[in-house]
Amino acid sequence: MSSYSHSQLIRDEAYRLGFDMIGFAKAEFMDTEARRLEDWLNQYYHGEMHYMANHFDKRVDPAKLVPGAKSVISLVHNYYTEKQQEDSEAPKISKYAYGKDYHFIIKDKLKSLLNFIRNEIGAVEGRCFVDSAPVLERDWAKRSGLGWIGKNTMLINPKRGSYFFLAELILDLELEADQPMKDYCGTCTRCIDACPTDAIAPDGYIMDGSKCISYFTIELKDAIPESYKGKFENWMFGCDICQEVCPWNRFSKVHREPAFDPHPDLLTMSKQDWEEITEEVFKVIFQKSAVKRTKYKGLKRNIDFLK
Repeated sequence: MSSYSHSQLIRDEAYRLGFDMIGFAKAEFMDTEARRLEDWLNQYYHGEMHYMANHFDKRVDPAKLVPGAKSVISLVHNYYTEKQQEDSEAPKISKYAYGKDYHFIIKDKLKSLLNFIRNEIGAVEGRCFVDSAPVLERDWAKRSGLGWIGKNTMLINPKRGSYFFLAELILDLELEADQPMKDYCGTCTRCIDACPTDAIAPDGYIMDGSKCISYFTIELKDAIPESYKGKFENWMFGCDICQEVCPWNRFSKVHREPAFDPHPDLLTMSKQDWEEITEEVFKVIFQKSAVKRTKYKGLKRNIDFLK
């Protein structure tokens, strides 16, 4: 079979497994991205996320992760939902964390896809990645033609918006590469104008992670600086502001993955319920959720900061 035939075979199976988009790129050293990442780190835009500075060589060279790597497969899994928290005054959670932890759901699908490739094509060396390893996932998705990296630094697709998870397979298998897509942000500055903490550079395309609400509410383990009091617009875990205002998200489609549906109690909790949440309730609602990353203590800190 040709590399084109292999690509089509893998594409069809990815869709069958529930992925919404798939693209292919040649596995090679990421020279431009390496320079940009180095500059970003030198500006300390990663804040206390020290892991971002680790394994630099692996982030920009797929052969360091999979010896003999020839292709990077980028996959997109939609998580958009029209469901909302019922109390408009309740502290808010980013849509990506409504359901079960995406790392586990998507990793299982990736493993199934890798097994399929080995069964149908033969001995292929490869690894699966879901936002938990030194992989520049947005850059690979861009190279794979799945969208462009917008002014809010999110991957944006003109037919699907940006509410999706990214995942990768790095293989030592030659595949037909896709072509990158042009940038369609144009003169729009809605994400820049809407960010309450000025985390996005004035001209866009650079995110100061140390100013992002998601960073403060998820990554930061210390106390949130008092200088940001009143600037979180009621977000207690993550933040969707730059996605909510993005015009391209009018094309977002509701996901088809039951595991990403929220716990029944999550959407009905009132502002008072959240302010009085106990560790027992936290464990029930977020039993298999990405919110567990911040732990009960961290979520309480975030809620108290909003008062």
